[in-house]
Amino acid sequence: MQLSRLVLADFRNYRSLELEPAPGLNVFLGANAQGKSNLLEAIAMLGTGKSFRTNKESDVVRAGAEIASVAGEAVVRAGTVRLTCSVAATARGTRKVYTINGQGVRYASFLGRARVVTFVPADLHLVGGSPASRRGTLNVALAQENPLYYRELARYQKTVVQKNALLKDDRPDQDLLAIYDHALVEAGTALMLARAHYAGALAIAAAEAHARWSDRAETLQIAYRPNVPFEVPTRDGVAAAFEERLRERADAERIRKIALVGPHRDDLELALDGTSLAAYGSQGQQRTAVLALKVAEYAVMRDRTGEAPLLLLDDVLSELDERRADAFLDGVGAYEQAFVTATHLPNRLAGARTWHVRAATLTAA
Repeated sequence: MQLSRLVLADFRNYRSLELEPAPGLNVFLGANAQGKSNLLEAIAMLGTGKSFRTNKESDVVRAGAEIASVAGEAVVRAGTVRLTCSVAATARGTRKVYTINGQGVRYASFLGRARVVTFVPADLHLVGGSPASRRGTLNVALAQENPLYYRELARYQKTVVQKNALLKDDRPDQDLLAIYDHALVEAGTALMLARAHYAGALAIAAAEAHARWSDRAETLQIAYRPNVPFEVPTRDGVAAAFEERLRERADAERIRKIALVGPHRDDLELALDGTSLAAYGSQGQQRTAVLALKVAEYAVMRDRTGEAPLLLLDDVLSELDERRADAFLDGVGAYEQAFVTATHLPNRLAGARTWHVRAATLTAA
């Protein structure tokens, strides 16, 4: 897919902006705090409907304004689609509105109409970071790929909140607890199956990318580590394992007053030749593994959907040495359209469509 037009209104430090990106590589150059990352954040919101930089969505509204708007026109396999995401900051909280081709839609329908893969400096710490960050990577990719995944994820997360609230009672209603557990099994089973299948494809693609780059004869292994182990990757097999695990941990949940069982405690493990990268990998080994993971994320989304996603690289190349930066770009290969922010133009990117960004103003290079 390709983004042919981007229009911002009162988004971050942009009062207004109209941009027509080029096919292939687009580079935004400038000093820090000028608005480069804001552009990538806006593009990402056309795919995910959310900011990859903050959970406080009112932050994207320009100071002194009431509504921030991101609009884009993209050429996808099915034709041209017009997408709009607006965020209103009011005294009652934040309100978001989504449209597709001028028609208002719910978030679940908006999500994934334009798919994106983002790579930011914080991702370089995925290996040694918290399991929540790795689960987040799985969720963002799968929710864009399949609307049903997002619906089950939202259902599951809501039920976990309800169950945790109930477990705070000294004598929780057992009938209500059973209802919540049943809902967790239904939604959680769908999540675990989707994660297992996706992680399998991710592992193959990441190992292939890593083998092309590594100076040593090391094999990168990516493994899905579900909180509920299961032997048979079928709906019945996973559901039965989930139910059994809930029975085993019921007393512990009541004592600790929190839900301890389910995919909200899953993890994705990265290893070299069977040795944990998080525990024993050097910084260089961990970074190379993350590069392979991101290349794999792009490749799997492209192969499974039949359409190349937009590639967004937010100042990440400056965090890498030249060899790793070149390896990553070679690994992604023939992307249809990519957006890169940088403080200076790397030699490798010479010839790209380039803009200088200063105080939220773009000037073609």
